[in-house]
Amino acid sequence: MIRTHVIAAVGGLLVLAFMLELLRRRQLREKYAILWLFVSVVVVVLAAFPSVLNWVGKGLGISDPPNLLFFGAVIVLLLVSVHLSWESSRLEEETRTLAEEVALLRMQVEALQSDADSAPSASSSRLPAARARIPS
Repeated sequence: MIRTHVIAAVGGLLVLAFMLELLRRRQLREKYAILWLFVSVVVVVLAAFPSVLNWVGKGLGISDPPNLLFFGAVIVLLLVSVHLSWESSRLEEETRTLAEEVALLRMQVEALQSDADSAPSASSSRLPAARARIPS
């Protein structure tokens, strides 16, 4: 039983250290790291003080405290899944909007290039250099 608590505490501390390192390297945004930092702190506290889980379980009328832990983990994973689905949908919509804007801008550039090619002007010697700078 003690070995399980030590393993849980070490695992929680490793997750905590890993999240802090990802934050330090700016590979993980704060809004995502807060959840995982909270989860790792809860794991460390429950590993250090297993009676807290018993006390909370009895307070909620749950006869077997590990069931409370399992239920809490399922709720956290469900919330993370819903949040990531929401973020994915939002980013997909943003990507579609940006692709449409790029297509419109590309059409405008092509129209300007075709207008410049068809209109004779005194500065036609500068046209190829200006066209070389516009990505197609």
